[in-house]
Amino acid sequence: MIGRKRETKELNRLYESGRAELVAIYGRCRIGKTYLVDETFEGRITFKHAGLSLADEEPTGLLKAQLQHFYNSLILHGMEACEKPENWLDAFLLLEKFLQKIDNGSRQLIFLDELPWLDSPRSGFLRAFEGFWNTWGCHRKNLMVIVCGSANSWVLDKLINNHGGLYGRVTYEIKLSPFTLRECEEFYRSRNVQLSRYDITQSYMIFGGIPYYLGYMDKELSLAQNVDNLFFARNAVLKNEYDRLFESVFTNPEAIKSIVRLLYTRNAGFTRGEITERLGISDGGTLTKNLRALLASDFIESRVRPLPSDFALHIQGEWIPCGVWEGI
Repeated sequence: MIGRKRETKELNRLYESGRAELVAIYGRCRIGKTYLVDETFEGRITFKHAGLSLADEEPTGLLKAQLQHFYNSLILHGMEACEKPENWLDAFLLLEKFLQKIDNGSRQLIFLDELPWLDSPRSGFLRAFEGFWNTWGCHRKNLMVIVCGSANSWVLDKLINNHGGLYGRVTYEIKLSPFTLRECEEFYRSRNVQLSRYDITQSYMIFGGIPYYLGYMDKELSLAQNVDNLFFARNAVLKNEYDRLFESVFTNPEAIKSIVRLLYTRNAGFTRGEITERLGISDGGTLTKNLRALLASDFIESRVRPLPSDFALHIQGEWIPCGVWEGI
């Protein structure tokens, strides 16, 4: 596995901690969250389940499909057939019974992938998960639960920064970031893709250091040929990736994309006030939520904008120019 040495070390440390662990891993789509967990804990995962995409089912049938899928995962992992759950409280009760039945004292690792997708509208998932962890999971010293999600705003707002029953329950969080230039070079070398460091830098500005996209590079083609093949050919695999990416990660993709399109027009970026003025939107909680979602996904960055030079603080006999956090 290229890179991720710190994350792998931390995950293994938590696995050996001897206490109940609830670990949240988040990062933008295609960053390699599932791959990290699968590779780190190969052969050690007790139960694994991934939610169904919210975009692939009509809202009226989504809860039923999610529960059926969860039940099927339990069956595949060895649970005996029984009455299917009608709600998430019943589903987590089945999981508890299954884990108790196979418990031999060793570490039990539960991996719930794409957790935000399980929380479909009016499903009651979050309350059921809260009950599962607070009533049962956190008291079992041999239990480790890892949850992942590409909808970073959901992971942050509903889980890590939860102000309800899950407040302070996450024992460790990992934000997975894009590859560095060095890691991109290592990745290309592992795939026998021969690129100069100049071309690697160029590819970084195109693909953003996202492992999933780097994996499409054909070693028989130059960088320019690869880009043309991936984005501009008749059936280019990444031709619709921009829209597909936003629709799969954000609940309000058009509002999010309008912010990105605006920021693209100026290298220096825009302040929060300028964003509201240019887009004609209110400066309220929705904008804050959208900006935080973009920040958490590494789509944008926040910067410090210094105050005028005549603004300073008097510290230990000297006037020191100060800056303030402003903008996004």
